[in-house]
Amino acid sequence: MGELFTPMHLIVLAVVVLVLFGGKKLPELGKGLGEGLRGFKDGMKGVTDDVNKPADAAHSVTPKPEDSVKHV
Repeated sequence: MGELFTPMHLIVLAVVVLVLFGGKKLPELGKGLGEGLRGFKDGMKGVTDDVNKPADAAHSVTPKPEDSVKHV
């Protein structure tokens, strides 16, 4: 599996992509791919921000005053 991305394979892949899509379509495809990745990163950033956000006080558990004082 390590021999999959040899320079010769990458050159053949580039030629096939160029033949299939043409020279004029490649910048458009690159732009669309970049915008898609940027949107994905922004979406993932929003998800991680929600996960890392501290919990609200309404959801936290506070001990009763008599539980926090030790009786000797």
